[in-house]
Amino acid sequence: MSRSVLEALELSTGMKCDPHEGCSLHLRVLASITLHEGLQGLEVCTSSLDTQKMQCQGVRVSRASRQLHSGQQLQVQFGCFQVSVAQSLHVTLRTIPYFCGVQLDRQYHVEDCRDEDLGENMSECMAGKLTYEVHRGQKAILVEVPNALGGADYYVRLCLRWLLCEDAGPAVRVPGNAVSRKVSLPYRQALPCLCLEGWFATPDAVRIQTCPFKDGIQALWDAIQYHPGSQALSWAPTCPVSGRVSLCWLSDPGATCSELSNSRRPAHGKVRYPLVDTQPQLCLQFSTLRGFWVRCPFAQRRFPAWKMTVQPAPSQGFLRATFFSPSPARFQVRLCRQWEPKLAPCDLALDAMPLPAAPVSSWGEPSAEPAAAFLDLPWDKACAPGICVQVGGALGTWAPERGDGGALTGCPVPAGLEVGCALLGSTAAVPRAVR
Repeated sequence: MSRSVLEALELSTGMKCDPHEGCSLHLRVLASITLHEGLQGLEVCTSSLDTQKMQCQGVRVSRASRQLHSGQQLQVQFGCFQVSVAQSLHVTLRTIPYFCGVQLDRQYHVEDCRDEDLGENMSECMAGKLTYEVHRGQKAILVEVPNALGGADYYVRLCLRWLLCEDAGPAVRVPGNAVSRKVSLPYRQALPCLCLEGWFATPDAVRIQTCPFKDGIQALWDAIQYHPGSQALSWAPTCPVSGRVSLCWLSDPGATCSELSNSRRPAHGKVRYPLVDTQPQLCLQFSTLRGFWVRCPFAQRRFPAWKMTVQPAPSQGFLRATFFSPSPARFQVRLCRQWEPKLAPCDLALDAMPLPAAPVSSWGEPSAEPAAAFLDLPWDKACAPGICVQVGGALGTWAPERGDGGALTGCPVPAGLEVGCALLGSTAAVPRAVR
């Protein structure tokens, strides 16, 4: 039998409404065929792509009709198949008996709640008419759920919308005959992906979501953790986000935060920076299509940071750079030329001599003695015009850099005739010394 026997398959959605039972959706199937003497009937089957549920209907053609109308074109109207809002279906039309390859296949998507008629009449779509009030002081959302024709119960819950909407609390069931349609759902944090999800307690009910805090993206940047033992700074997204994270150095509150080289990371997963110093100017910068945000976790000085001072050394002709740290540490020091770009910008790194760690005072600041490490610098080199001191960890810890690539350092300043020159008493350097 030729495949041309089955000419066309038309699909459409119909709605049937009852004053007491409400409305339901049905799939209408119309087949166009060319009648053949060997064609005893037709079968059409629908299969739900979501539940794999299959429904089939058959139509028989009498022998007399086949002989009388052979070669003529006919239209066959099948009975309706009950379907659901936004359901995806695979529809197959075959001959009876089945001839290999003689069939028509179609994909069909039932209209969703954006359709005006469905939105106004289908109980599943009325789930989208959730009304709510956010009580930030009590960290709770007061939700009023809709009524349904037929008195169906209703479920509502909080969930975090990732690939699926993950539980953020138990689902609350509101009986269809309940006098009050309001429930209070507590939440822990106002996140942009925290959503209300509601659905009627009916088979294949459509779930509707609305997210009260969808514009509160700034809440994502608060999930910063610092681990004093491993000296690691980390951040993990609490909601899906597309963008990047980087370390940056904020020299002044109103200044631009200068990104540190090699610190940029994608924001879609956990970000971890090992061996980070707890300097107040060290910050995390978050960048998305919606803007930039900077968070400085050490600005409140909750963690002790290392410091550097420079004084005349016991040996004549040298300056001593002394480092104070609350934990055992190693430091590297470079002398850099600030105003001579034609020359090598910095000398080779010199290792500071490690000493026992300084004790920490009760308010979290390193004590003045003993020092963690020291290094004697040649007086004539350190006091030359335009010379700066760059400090970094000896094993590749984070070293701050300006946007133009120059090192962020402490530079010499005049200090009187007795000394000749002196460096800044406290250097704003980021790298945490490595154990």
